[in-house]
Amino acid sequence: MNYRPSPLAGLPPVTKNLLIINALFLLATWALKNTFGIDLGHYLGLYFPLSENFNPAQFGTYMFMHADFMHLFFNMFALFMFGRILEGYWGPKKFFLYYVITGVGAAVIQLGFKYIDYSNAIALLSPEQVEIVYQQGAQALREYKNFTNPEMANFNYVLNGSMVGASGAVFGILLAFGMLFPNTELMLLFPPIPIKAKYFVMIYGVAELFMGVANFSYDNVAHWAHLGGMVFGFLLIKYWEKKGI
Repeated sequence: MNYRPSPLAGLPPVTKNLLIINALFLLATWALKNTFGIDLGHYLGLYFPLSENFNPAQFGTYMFMHADFMHLFFNMFALFMFGRILEGYWGPKKFFLYYVITGVGAAVIQLGFKYIDYSNAIALLSPEQVEIVYQQGAQALREYKNFTNPEMANFNYVLNGSMVGASGAVFGILLAFGMLFPNTELMLLFPPIPIKAKYFVMIYGVAELFMGVANFSYDNVAHWAHLGGMVFGFLLIKYWEKKGI
């Protein structure tokens, strides 16, 4: 009999458990949706604080939810590649604290910029239209519908659209790896060339800043959350360095 070790064998505990938990959440999402018609993302995704769907606990739960398998795969692949190294360097407690703080920080930054979108969107509507969106918008999105009026539809998406994914924390991990192991060479897939970690992180950060400022709101990606994870990660690492932690 040939024994093949598990792909998770040898992983440090926090990284391994985060991989497992995120995968279980996606499986639970599929099972509940297909079996009982329950959308777990409706309860655990992060909503704008003025939405009727908002719950403060979503600041923590949203980072364990993912839209689909590919969304989960790319986040977990980055966690697997870089998280295990950081956990080995910092230890489990410090790594988990970093993961949570950057994930929550990413959400705070994303919602801060979403408030700007909210203010811009509501300025284009009459009080009557705003009231209609508040009364009917959340239910419409739950039924995969939206308003035919483009301004009302956009306002409804800003108000009642949710954010899911570990990307904010993952971008925090990328930032930490670039800061702590700046000269480590990574191999890009497209194009297949080596690049030092510090340059890789800088390119990613600039790209996310550009896409956030350019308001790429229709690509369904929370660019400000990605950048927020990096910002909180940078500040936390600098704080730890200053305190000698």
